[in-house]
Amino acid sequence: MLSYTEENYLKIIFILSYPTAKEISTNDIAKNLNINAASVSDMLKKLKQKNLIDYAKYQGVSLTQEGRKIAVNIIRKHRLWETFLVNTLNFSWDEVHDIAEQLEHIQSNLLIEKLYQFLGFPKFDPHGEPIPDENGTFPETKDWICLNSCKKQQKIEVKSITDDSSDLLQHLDKISVNIGVKIEVIEKNSYDKSIDVLINDIKQCTLSKEISEKIYGVLLD
Repeated sequence: MLSYTEENYLKIIFILSYPTAKEISTNDIAKNLNINAASVSDMLKKLKQKNLIDYAKYQGVSLTQEGRKIAVNIIRKHRLWETFLVNTLNFSWDEVHDIAEQLEHIQSNLLIEKLYQFLGFPKFDPHGEPIPDENGTFPETKDWICLNSCKKQQKIEVKSITDDSSDLLQHLDKISVNIGVKIEVIEKNSYDKSIDVLINDIKQCTLSKEISEKIYGVLLD
């Protein structure tokens, strides 16, 4: 049995390195968790002793096969619970992250498989994030493109928002950006890397670089 904190570290390491499985730094983890690097180093030593990560001081961190298995299972539970909360209990997409953070630590595999079946074997959560199946396999997303990397006059259908913070999701709601909407790049602004876009051929607005880098979709003809 791992502590909630240990599970959270494995999850963060996986998310920061996905999908390339690259090694990440202690500072990357510290920044994400908003704690100091010394505390991260102490936890990484514990996880290494349990053979869940490969880690050497001043070098990168990567998950072992067992560490990856645990991390993917936690992510699977988190995204299934978010899907349940939105689809079944009618929570909005900006309300579910913190609740799912609590529910993801439930250990019953039978409950999770029943939940998966009940939801109809979903492949993506309400934010468009991929849900791994019971074997830890993620659905294919290789044809997705970041909105900020699109050229002028290119249009995408939104498939995923890679940041599920409530502030961002509430802002996207205000400007009518959600999963499935169509966004066309009208202008790219060299000064601050923001982009002017047209949403569903109706609403025009400007998206900052920070926001547009968190929106992914498939290119439309």
